[in-house]
Amino acid sequence: MSTVVAAIPVKPFGDAKRRLASVLSVEERAILSRELARRTVEAAAQGGAVPVVLSADDQVTSWAEERGVDVLLDEGSSLNEAATTACRLLAERRSAWMIIHADLPILSPADVAAAVAVVGSGRPVLAPSSDGGTSLVGWDRVIDFSYGPGSFHRHLATLAQADPAILGGPGWWLDLDTEHDLHAARRHPRGEWLGT
Repeated sequence: MSTVVAAIPVKPFGDAKRRLASVLSVEERAILSRELARRTVEAAAQGGAVPVVLSADDQVTSWAEERGVDVLLDEGSSLNEAATTACRLLAERRSAWMIIHADLPILSPADVAAAVAVVGSGRPVLAPSSDGGTSLVGWDRVIDFSYGPGSFHRHLATLAQADPAILGGPGWWLDLDTEHDLHAARRHPRGEWLGT
């Protein structure tokens, strides 16, 4: 099996999770964003992928480099453009790739390992979030990304002829965007780190 690289887009810590502003301060949201990113990087590594942070922010870049994680600069582009650039670079290196979002509070190494096994076999993989977005997309070829509301079905249509594997489970379904998501994550055994 070839190396599978998990590219993890990470927003500037101070700007992330604005939809939680009603329940968390700016400082609390920055701390949360750092911890989410750390946990995602660790889950990727423990699940058998090589984590790479995808960011345009100097603070995020420094944070990743201090942890020995490589960074792909996205030059401030949209998520779609950044993901396309990342998968093109990785495909050129003959690496299978996955784009894993950094706001999955109960993602486990086992979740990632299942995705690594699929992508490592040459088959594309997708995982939907509970709101219809895309928590995970991966393959070994360059594709057109279409993030945003309802993106899972667009990505599914893009990859349909290649028979993608669809992964489920709370680790992929639950992304942390809203107060409701935060409460749901806190109720899950793997979300105890979020407090009460």
